[in-house]
Amino acid sequence: MQQDTDTSPQETLAAARDTAGLSALISRAARAGKGLPPVERWNPPFCGDLDMEIRADGTWFYLGTPIGRMPLVQLFSTVLRKDEDGRTYLVTPVEKVGIRVVDAPFVAVEVDVSGKREAQVLTFRTNVGDVVEAGPDHPLRFVDEDATGGLKPYVHVRGRLEALVARPVMYELVEHGEEIDVGGRAMFAVRSKGTVFPIMPVEKLKRLSGE
Repeated sequence: MQQDTDTSPQETLAAARDTAGLSALISRAARAGKGLPPVERWNPPFCGDLDMEIRADGTWFYLGTPIGRMPLVQLFSTVLRKDEDGRTYLVTPVEKVGIRVVDAPFVAVEVDVSGKREAQVLTFRTNVGDVVEAGPDHPLRFVDEDATGGLKPYVHVRGRLEALVARPVMYELVEHGEEIDVGGRAMFAVRSKGTVFPIMPVEKLKRLSGE
């Protein structure tokens, strides 16, 4: 089946609602990579919820079935938007449909570390192909995970959308951490593009490591 690369995102969204399966949708989907659409400037009407879910591991599901075609996932990821109501939507100039997101919509699956100390830059790649440099415009944050006593790091991607940093990437990130004074308190932190991102107090790190 030949793929129509000129199909618009709104036509693809309509196909997702109106067809029983993914075959017609996939045949219309174009690979992302032509530049991100200006979803933050669009104000279309809400057209209901779509039976689509992004699981915590970054897998996309449609009608309860995993979407196995990465070009399709990439296409949908370019029209994602999280609004002030805390919900995540697929947005085009003419419609907005709600989807479910279990944790974060993206997963940071790789990090490249260049430079050292104040000149260090952390560059993340997400599971859908976004590449962002952590810094003032793309901050890192670390959230206590009560269930395990560990940490869940997130990096800002765009708009209100973040990527959960995958655990292997987090371990690599921690290797580049250092003790830094933050507001008069010793913090274990990482740097990127001149910005310090605290991970945890040094005394807590020592307790966890048994020192």
